[in-house]
This record gives sequence, structure tokens and C-alpha cells, in this order.
Amino acid sequence: MSHAAPPTEPLLGPADVRALAGTLGVRPTKTLGQNFVIDPGTVRKIVRTAGVTDADTVVEVGPGLGSLTLALLETGARVIAIEIDPVLAGALPGTVADRLPEAGERLEVITADAMTITELPPGHDGRPQRASTLVANLPYNVAVPVLLTLVERLPSLRRGLVMVQAEVADRLAAGPGSRTYGVPSAKLAWYASAQRSATVGRSVFWPVPNVDSALVRLERRDPPPTSATREEVFAVVDAAFSQRRKTLRSALAGWAGSAAAAGAAVAAAGLDPTVRGERLDIADFARIAEQRQEAR
Repeated sequence: MSHAAPPTEPLLGPADVRALAGTLGVRPTKTLGQNFVIDPGTVRKIVRTAGVTDADTVVEVGPGLGSLTLALLETGARVIAIEIDPVLAGALPGTVADRLPEAGERLEVITADAMTITELPPGHDGRPQRASTLVANLPYNVAVPVLLTLVERLPSLRRGLVMVQAEVADRLAAGPGSRTYGVPSAKLAWYASAQRSATVGRSVFWPVPNVDSALVRLERRDPPPTSATREEVFAVVDAAFSQRRKTLRSALAGWAGSAAAAGAAVAAAGLDPTVRGERLDIADFARIAEQRQEAR
């Protein structure tokens, strides 16, 4: 660990990112979907857009070399960083100590796959930790399952801002009737409202990806009032979109046991059995799931 004076710009620029990666012997991998942000202005914009303050405890997934982590800590917030790569996880506290020494005690690093997180570990004082905000540059290849897993398992998260592939951002924020509306949109709507925010250009990443990125803002809300469980509602969503060009009567036949039973369930929910799943919102799917319960 260096004992030199911290740099006047605590955030990581292009030369800092490459030097740090070289020191650690890190080569960004497609397997882990690693694209490191090399522009301080971009990460500060993300943190500003997320509205992070010193009152927040933030969960960050995939901190990598620490570009976004440093910008989050700069606000005075506490950060719980979940990193699957043990080399990156091990180096992050040292990077923070070198560049933002006063923030070290507000950082906790968990070396784990975010998909395996069931709850946040106790804090240094042994008390349960609750995080209010999710801010993350999510790896392209696992963005949707990671996001759905975290909002399910960490109910204390009330809001979030995630950077994902632009196409994924469109899918997450899409509403019924949109051509990009599908399983991710419907399932995320169970937990939160989602709004596509700014587009992020490719040049702020190293290595430069071959797609643009975008920010998605999340606000937690209650799921639709229903007697059906989340699993039951999601089973209807999966069935409806497994053959998205088919009517609900046909697409839900396997789920209901027959096309006739599916049509009856959809009609009993007050919906038209000849429409497609892409026209339904999450409350509609919940009403269909309830009909299956009543038929049993």
C-alpha cells in the first residue's frame, strides 16, 4: 500500500485504470462481462443521477477496479461492494486507501457472485446491514438475472440506478404494447418502476465495447395486490412470452393444462384470450394466476 499523498483527482482516469490493471495482472474478460469505466465525469454523473448522499448505504455490484466505487464514496455514502473476482476484490480497499483515504472505513467488500447473495452480511459491529440504494455498472451478460435477484432478496433497496447495455435498458423500462416489452420488463415491474435515463457512449469504457450503454432508474413499489404468489405470477409471465407471437389462449395452454382451460382463466380474469402477452401488465398476469388457484 502506498503512503504517498493522495492524488488531487481521487477518481480513476484512463492512465490510472490501465496502470492499476497492469499492476494486478488483470485483463478484462468477456466471460465476466468486464468493461471498466475510465472517465471520472461519467461516474460522477451516474452518482449525481442516482441522488446518492452521505445518508445512503449503497450496494454496488461488480466494482472492478473501483471507478464508480470512488465516486460513490466521494459523496460520504457507505458502500457495500460485491465483486466475484478475488483479485479485484482484494485490491479495492487498497485503491480506496491510496486515493480517498478518509473513505476507507465506509467501504465493505464482499467477494461473491451477486447471484448467490441472499442477504447482506452483518456490519463490523455485528448488526444487520440494510442498504437503501443499488448503483452498479452491471456486467452485460448477467445484468437481468443479477438485477432481479437483488431486488427480490434485498427488500431494503428502495431505489437504484444501473448501467446496462442500451438494448437491455430498453427491455427493462418497456411498458405493455412496446416491441421490447417482455419477461424482464414484466418481472421487474413486480418490484419497481423502471425508467430509461441517459445513454452512455462506448468511449468511456476500457476495453471499448461494441454496443452503447444506458442508465435505468428504479423506484421500489409494492407488487400488485393479489392472492397469487410471486412464483405463480412469474410462471404465467414465462408461459405467455415463451411463444410471444401466440394468443394467450394458445401460449398458456401448457401452463393451464389445455387451450380451453387457458382461455377460461384469461376470460375469468377479465381479459381477452385472443390478445398476446405483450399487451398485459404485471397486474393482469397476477389476475390470471389467481384464476388458476381458484380452478384447483
